Amino acid sequence: MKININKEDRYTVLALDEENLNSIIAPDIKSEFIFLRNEGVKNLIFDMAAVKYVDSSGLSAILTANRLWNSYGVFLLTNVNHPAVIKLIKISRLESILTILPTLEESIDYIMMEELQRELSNTGEEE
Repeated sequence: MKININKEDRYTVLALDEENLNSIIAPDIKSEFIFLRNEGVKNLIFDMAAVKYVDSSGLSAILTANRLWNSYGVFLLTNVNHPAVIKLIKISRLESILTILPTLEESIDYIMMEELQRELSNTGEEE
């Protein structure tokens, strides 16, 4: 499995450099998600630019990550560009559950805004 992990201060980008997110790759990607969450990664961007096909095991891995970051930080998908992947997400009605943004830049902006909002909320609670 080919992946690239880019860790920044406020977020981490995990880019899957494979065309298929299937039953062969899914267990390894799920393990990466768990490892990053246990490492304390607060916000994770899953870059799917290279992914052209996702099966049910791949969806399960994505949903696992979504669950891991639920009420902990932000998990989002970006660069979901291939028609087969978009169709599967829509058929599964996951676009209402997952946060999906078109570009990496928009994803980073989204996380920065979420972090700012979280900091402002915490400041308000302290007063």
